Amino acid sequence: MSLALAEIRASLEDGLLSFPITDLDKEGKFNADTYAARLDWFVTHKVSSVFVAGGTGEFFSLSENEYKKIVAVTAATVKEKIPMISSIGRSIPDAIAYAHIAEDAGMNALLLMPPYLTECPEDGTYEYAKTIMNNTNLPVIYYNRANGVLSSKYIQKLADNCNNFIALKDGTGNIQELNDTIKSVGNRLSYIGGVPTAEIIAEAYLSIGVNTYSSAAFNFVPDLANLFYSNLRAGNKENVAKILKEFFIPFVRLRSKKNGYAVSLIKAGATIIGKSAGDVRAPLTMPLQEEIEVLEQLIEHAASIVAAIKD
Repeated sequence: MSLALAEIRASLEDGLLSFPITDLDKEGKFNADTYAARLDWFVTHKVSSVFVAGGTGEFFSLSENEYKKIVAVTAATVKEKIPMISSIGRSIPDAIAYAHIAEDAGMNALLLMPPYLTECPEDGTYEYAKTIMNNTNLPVIYYNRANGVLSSKYIQKLADNCNNFIALKDGTGNIQELNDTIKSVGNRLSYIGGVPTAEIIAEAYLSIGVNTYSSAAFNFVPDLANLFYSNLRAGNKENVAKILKEFFIPFVRLRSKKNGYAVSLIKAGATIIGKSAGDVRAPLTMPLQEEIEVLEQLIEHAASIVAAIKD
């Protein structure tokens, strides 16, 4: 890690966070060339950091060898122009192994995903996170979501026992609990919005001090994603409401039609704009043709929204 910790945390606290999809070819194999081109495109679009092999990047379906290639391509392409963060998770041994791979490749920080087990007890989830954090030298962002949700009490305990725990990414959308954590733990951590299509509750996040969030939609409407973020931070409520009403609310309604569409629709959107990353892997499924047509209309309208607001 050559980037200073202060620089990494600053990128998490101010600016749009990008989560690129993972490129797969027609045979479903990782495509390093198009992935490198995607990362290069991301970096030129005013993002503050890049999170690779994340939820949007189908971390859950990648092999260890593919993960090695992804972090290697990221390091060679991004070259620390912005902080480079990759996911780890699954079992404790897997997470530690992936953390070592990421560190060797030159990643600047890690995003610790929830454990893939149903009904995890909170004390066990805490031990899971602590063990992994204590076995890597890299700064770690904890993704508080799904089977890995920790209360304010355990977030504080984790912060007290893991010096490299630097940020909390909220995937719950539970503003009451998140506000409890922020007010209790304070600036010991940085805080990131991380619900699917986080723009939908970005105003609520901002009201309690969460200035940044992960934008999956950036993969296919980067200009609109940046415009929304800049207007949100500037307090332009009229433009924020317009973008939400005309794009993000209809998109979330479309996304809600089937489990997994939070990823599948992003890949479909990338294909629509001529930057295909292939299809998702099972158990996810791609959208139906009629749903893709609705997405095409939304993307077309997104350009009109950007033009209208900029004028």
